[in-house]
Amino acid sequence: MTVPTSRRSPRAAAEAALAADAAYADPALWITRTSDLLDRAAALEAEGPRGRLLWGLTVAVKDNIDVAGLPTTAACPGFAYTPSVSAPAVARLEAEGALILGKTNLDQFATGLVGVRSPYGTPRNVFDPSRVPGGSSSGSAIAVAAGIADLALGTDTAGSGRVPAMFGNIVGLKPTIGSVSATGMVPACRSIDTISVFSRDIGMAMAGLQVIAGYDAADPYSRQAAFPHLRIPALGATPRIATADIDALCDAEIAAAYHDAADRVVQTKVDIAPFLAVARLLYDGPWVAERTAALRDLIENRPDILHPTTRAILAGGLTRRTVDAFDAFHQLAQARRLATELFSRVDALMLPTAPFTPTLAELAADPVGPNSRLGTFTNFVNLCDLAAIAVPTGLRNGLPTGVTLIGPAWSEARLAAIAAQITGEALAAETLSADETALFCIGAHMSGLPLNPQVTSLGGRLLRKTRTVSSYRLFALGSRPGLIRADSGSAIAGEVWALPTAAVGALLAQVPPPLGFGTVQLEDGPCLGFLAETAGIAGATEITQHGGWRAWLAARETLP
Repeated sequence: MTVPTSRRSPRAAAEAALAADAAYADPALWITRTSDLLDRAAALEAEGPRGRLLWGLTVAVKDNIDVAGLPTTAACPGFAYTPSVSAPAVARLEAEGALILGKTNLDQFATGLVGVRSPYGTPRNVFDPSRVPGGSSSGSAIAVAAGIADLALGTDTAGSGRVPAMFGNIVGLKPTIGSVSATGMVPACRSIDTISVFSRDIGMAMAGLQVIAGYDAADPYSRQAAFPHLRIPALGATPRIATADIDALCDAEIAAAYHDAADRVVQTKVDIAPFLAVARLLYDGPWVAERTAALRDLIENRPDILHPTTRAILAGGLTRRTVDAFDAFHQLAQARRLATELFSRVDALMLPTAPFTPTLAELAADPVGPNSRLGTFTNFVNLCDLAAIAVPTGLRNGLPTGVTLIGPAWSEARLAAIAAQITGEALAAETLSADETALFCIGAHMSGLPLNPQVTSLGGRLLRKTRTVSSYRLFALGSRPGLIRADSGSAIAGEVWALPTAAVGALLAQVPPPLGFGTVQLEDGPCLGFLAETAGIAGATEITQHGGWRAWLAARETLP
């Protein structure tokens, strides 16, 4: 994956974000702004990039995701608490040099696709203030669409990471459920929630996902990646794209944009009726009760603190019957089987992101109907354990249109590559040539560190940053680290470099004992990497708790 770089220093990026925010002047966009942004930007600038992937890029965070020291409200003042620890997704962004701008507005408790269900007001649609901004991740999407933030975190249960992306004419990436830790996220439907990513282009969205994705043992729904799912593939043969008859479900402008996009790909027409039927279960079936379960104490003991529409939806979950839930589970199992069969024949399913863009007046007249219609093409995706990316397809009558590419779990990178073909974005494929070997570096051979020239002088090139699975321990061996496998350990950060295969031996010859090369299990699959002999770390200082060599070096600098 191409490593994104900011064209501005952290200080300049922070100042530009503040200026764009002041120019947009939407009091309903933020719930809480970061108070020390310029100080943190100055500190980042003084440190320098240090190989950090997102150094100086600005990020907005949906206010149902924890940021240490800032209140988490989920757009419900009576629910608010202030966490002392950031959600892992946020912590990973900051560790890679990102600047958190603040917490953004949302449909209360992420219940809605419209963006109007908040006591903090309705964020303004960038293209037409008479239209809804889309939700539930309304503020995060608008922060990107208005040019305030480079990246934003949203959440997605029914389409909240995709619908507002279309309304803002930006990219919305909905990862595989469990690929991003949900620790520190206020749940909506816990079993099918995921943190999502907004950006103005596909490459930046994938870079953001590369940073935040990873297994978390503290999250019971977290999953180990089945294979290296974040490497942008070279597509080779023309992708096979499934399309559907959607005209009767969409406004004319949306349908026209969809057909234009479909004309650019090799199409296979499919019947999506089973998926549309499953989509209706999200708000008409047992998953309403799952939303209620997440907030049962509030709905039973403090219903007065809830937004009226949110309260009505959550109250409905108390009357759901278990027997009906099992009927729905069986229907969903059939739909998942159909999805598996579909994606054995095609590379992606392309659908409109949303069928229309409702007005605020329509929502005022009917708070539920338009919201339900907005989920037509999005509600089934998480239920069926699929990945998706929403991309713009241009303006029609002054309003954005968009399509979503949908694929099986762990297909994010392939979907991104296909989406880039539709949008025309130049997206670098992360591929190894026939004469290259991937090498996982964990110490002084990483970018910007003293021994990195040993890698670059042999023709090495940085592919990506990643982590091991949580079964390794790290020790300080003087100027180098030693990594060993362990039954009880942690994920250790490092970098994957592409090295000419003929040069691997030359590099190994420069590596002193007890270090050597072996197979390291990474979050995204196995890779050749640096390992130490167990006997060689006897008496060495263990630094596993720091999570990586760079963090250990930084900690040493701050020690008294």
